[in-house]
Amino acid sequence: MGLLGQVAENVDIQNLAAKIGLTPDQVEAAVAALGHAHPQPGDTAEAAASATGLPIDKLQEIIGHIGGEGALGRFAGLLEENGGAASILGGLASSLFGKR
Repeated sequence: MGLLGQVAENVDIQNLAAKIGLTPDQVEAAVAALGHAHPQPGDTAEAAASATGLPIDKLQEIIGHIGGEGALGRFAGLLEENGGAASILGGLASSLFGKR
């Protein structure tokens, strides 16, 4: 099970992408950026928008769909437990989500 699956078991990347008007790859990149930005100082959505180039409103929609800030905090914690965000983010798009 991917890290996001451990946090938000009902997240279907294809469905979420269709709902908010992004590609599955964009949603995966957004979730990775949100997980990385969450423990950092400042606004999580703004930091993820800067990292991905995606609109802040789309990132806020993703946060809502994955279960809010609480789920995002658990995801950020899992990133840290699994070797930190830097080591995870490189392969995230291909390995994080098993529901493609």
